Amino acid sequence: MNRNVQSSLIFTGTAAAALALAAMSSVAYADDITIDPTPFVSTKSRAEVRAEVLGKAEQIRMAHGEGGPMEMNRAPFKSSLTRAQVRDEYLASRGEVKAFTGEDSGSSYIAAMQPRRSGMILAESDR
Repeated sequence: MNRNVQSSLIFTGTAAAALALAAMSSVAYADDITIDPTPFVSTKSRAEVRAEVLGKAEQIRMAHGEGGPMEMNRAPFKSSLTRAQVRDEYLASRGEVKAFTGEDSGSSYIAAMQPRRSGMILAESDR
């Protein structure tokens, strides 16, 4: 009896998989387009649209984060460094940045920067 049940379940599963495969075999392409044959007719003139957009310029600017409430309350940025100091700091750090973005992610740079121990340290010796 078990063999009959088992074989009928296998047959049913295979038939269901075949039906599912047949249902999915319909061809649909992502590049197919639907062209709307009705032409677009505007209800406003170009000048009316332009005036409407310019009238809402403040709302558009705030929606895009330009001059919104967060920026209006913020104090202007004041640097404590001069332009020359920032440039010199950047030029001094270029080697370090190059080392950390290299193939070994800076491990050889870090190893070279660690101080070398002078003398031998044995497991039995007191430190």
